[in-house]
Amino acid sequence: MTPRAMAGEINEGSVPAYYREVYEAICCRTDERVQADVFKRLLERTGLSKAALSQIAEHIDCTDGFLTKLTLYKALALIALAQQGKKPSPKLFIHELPKPQLGEPRELSALRMQPAQDDVLTISQTFEQLLTKDTVHVELIPEKKGLFLKHVEYQVTSQRYKMSVYRRYSDFDVFHEVLLQKFAYRVVPALPPKRMLKGVLTSMSEREFIEGRRRALSRFINLVARHPLFSEDELVKTFLTYSGSDVQTKLRDTCKKTGDEFMTNRIATQAKEYLPADVQAQFSTSRELIKNIHNSFQRLRDRAEKMAERSMENSTDLVQFGRELSALGSDASPLPSLASSQSSWGTLRQSLKSLSEEFAVLSDKAAQQGRREQDDVVEKLNFFLDLLQSYRDLCERHEKGVLHEHQKALHKYSMMKRQMMSATVQSKEQASVEQLESRIVQQESAIQTMELRNYFSLFCLHQETQLIFTYLPITANILGAFVNSQVQGHREMGDVWNEVQPKLGCLFGSNNGLKPPI
Repeated sequence: MTPRAMAGEINEGSVPAYYREVYEAICCRTDERVQADVFKRLLERTGLSKAALSQIAEHIDCTDGFLTKLTLYKALALIALAQQGKKPSPKLFIHELPKPQLGEPRELSALRMQPAQDDVLTISQTFEQLLTKDTVHVELIPEKKGLFLKHVEYQVTSQRYKMSVYRRYSDFDVFHEVLLQKFAYRVVPALPPKRMLKGVLTSMSEREFIEGRRRALSRFINLVARHPLFSEDELVKTFLTYSGSDVQTKLRDTCKKTGDEFMTNRIATQAKEYLPADVQAQFSTSRELIKNIHNSFQRLRDRAEKMAERSMENSTDLVQFGRELSALGSDASPLPSLASSQSSWGTLRQSLKSLSEEFAVLSDKAAQQGRREQDDVVEKLNFFLDLLQSYRDLCERHEKGVLHEHQKALHKYSMMKRQMMSATVQSKEQASVEQLESRIVQQESAIQTMELRNYFSLFCLHQETQLIFTYLPITANILGAFVNSQVQGHREMGDVWNEVQPKLGCLFGSNNGLKPPI
């Protein structure tokens, strides 16, 4: 009996073999979860009453229409308790987990939905489904000053888990580290720098840097929380829900318990069987296309940033223009006698002063437009660019990591074989030859593992490439946000300008011989 069992939780290492056999029979081949519809069919085989099934359902989380492995194990234990006539409650998981009566595991495979079984390589989720997985808000909270240094803290709020936790940059850093350790073959977005680079201070204030880093951390966590695989992983759940002060230790311990994805993914060693024959050609073509898309989106982002900057500059110019009008209208210098009889400057001066208020409103509208362009357009472009950059990083890891290590292992193996042949010819001591033979066997095993990892890396790369294409409809979202921001901004500015125009009448009265322009 483990402490986890005593707490009503399921420990994967303590479940009966039957539980694992049921899981293997009905789980999804794509992402190793159990579809909710498949689970419903399983419940129909239990022979339990509707009341008992309702009690079981209260303890089962079918997030996004799926059950995780541990959730299924929990459900199997609850089913067994109910079949024994007991109330299905996790509090009763205090002895050896009971075996439910569901029949032979091999018979249960028929419950599994075929589309999930046939194609493990294809990502079936749409862009809209990815967006609905979660939305995470990252907000700055007031600075806390330590004994020597002040630090920035963030409130991280997940809509999916309906809770908020507090995180420092170092927590994000450790989370990124363990995420990359576990999912080295996946698109793991980069973190923004912790501190301003030298020379940046001249063009950016500390406040601006902190706000930019907050935005980047928000993009990072949302990309992770919406990833088809990461979103269901215990690491992500821990980061978004664990409220203890030792979250970094918790994350590292969670990572150590499971190992990397190659060690835990059931199809890792069979990845080669699922890859298309022309996978390398597909990868090269897709990589070049995604590179071009990346470059184009970078140029779009640069232009959108300049537009937002111009809106803010326009805001500054408008308010300064209004202040100059106000200063001109506030000038109380007396008019000389030669001008007083021919000029209505006194009346005009009062009108100019009143117009400065309208220009302050125009300035505020221009500033709002700049913020809309930054928040609704530039941020969406940066979000997609972060994903595209992480894909480029993944491609480099694949080539410089797995492939490079494989080549090194092959070179080392060939060197050892030559040494073996040389030792045999020169009739060296038997112990020395046997030691060399043992090293060669170990190296052969290492090469085999490297080859398997290489194919699994290609398998993951193929899926992550699909993920990039799944995200491409974000282009429509960005364009929609861009058009809407321009329509709203021009309408609001136009409304104010239309209010200003009638007020110009006093500037073009009949006594000065001028007429307002049409």
